[in-house]
Amino acid sequence: MREPPTHLLYLHGFRSSPRSFKAQRLQAWLRAHRPGIHWWCPQLPPSPREAWQLMTGGIATWPDTSAVLGSSLGGFYATAVAERTGWPALVMNPAVNPARDLRRHIGEQTQFHDPGQHFEFRREYIAELEAIAVPRVTRPERYAALIAKGDELLDWREMTAHYPGATLRVLEGSDHALSDFDDHLPFLLEFLQLIPAP
Repeated sequence: MREPPTHLLYLHGFRSSPRSFKAQRLQAWLRAHRPGIHWWCPQLPPSPREAWQLMTGGIATWPDTSAVLGSSLGGFYATAVAERTGWPALVMNPAVNPARDLRRHIGEQTQFHDPGQHFEFRREYIAELEAIAVPRVTRPERYAALIAKGDELLDWREMTAHYPGATLRVLEGSDHALSDFDDHLPFLLEFLQLIPAP
């Protein structure tokens, strides 16, 4: 049985930020119940290559007792981090083929939490995503996935198929943002062994 994590990396989704509702809820729980855990939720740049450099540089000295979480595009990145490090990973409505799905978003975009902030999603970012992609996960026992059938952006069947053998929680409804995230926080905390399983 693995140790509970001492370090947690949270990776937000496309157009999102560290102000993500899920990131803030988890951080608040940790602050109240596990204040000794090192938490990092960086603002990821639009360039996947630059985002990867930021992530891997930031965790370069982290111990084996680390774990990674990611939502949507952050789930794609979290999977790549887990494959590189061997850490446990929990993904929420993960993007499994963002190089395909984000083609229609090439051009100027706005930040979800601050619409006054604009950025450009460039055509060359598609190849950068392809360079990071994980065709299939190894050691599925180190993965957990929270997947909503009600996701309006991503296909729950495709997400589920990408994590065969992982600990899956497939929700009958919900949505891409997991607006009912509080209901599923225990699942996340149990997988990370931050609370005992019932």
